[in-house]
Amino acid sequence: MTIQLRTLLIGSALTAFASTAAVAQTAAQPSADPAAQAQVQMQAPAQAPAQAPAGQGVQIPTPAPRNLTASGPTDPLVQKRNADAEANAEYRAQKNASKAQLKQQQKAAKDEYTNQVRNAKMNQKADKAAASNELKAEMQGQSAGAAASGEAHN
Repeated sequence: MTIQLRTLLIGSALTAFASTAAVAQTAAQPSADPAAQAQVQMQAPAQAPAQAPAGQGVQIPTPAPRNLTASGPTDPLVQKRNADAEANAEYRAQKNASKAQLKQQQKAAKDEYTNQVRNAKMNQKADKAAASNELKAEMQGQSAGAAASGEAHN
């Protein structure tokens, strides 16, 4: 695209220079009438400052580049390239969406696993505490019973 734009700008610049050269040649052509020559010479200095900057290497301002859009390329290779680019873009978009969905599912599974482990640890602690309390209650019951039976034996 940039090569086409560069070629277009160079072509328009050459056309502008050629047209100014043609105008300069037609203005400088001698006429058979001496009065017309004097008139051309008087007009030439007035026109010279307007043409001098272009002749001295100052660029004529060019219009802003426009994006030209054609109805559609007729070259089958260009059509295939465009179709491939569109298909690749669609594939990448679907791949990224699939990746995001997979990451979301993995995060949800990890969160669920973490919650299950946390609940299992809490249940294990609760079971240990309950068993410990039960054991303590049995020991206190036995020691109280043993103390009572021991006093009776004495």
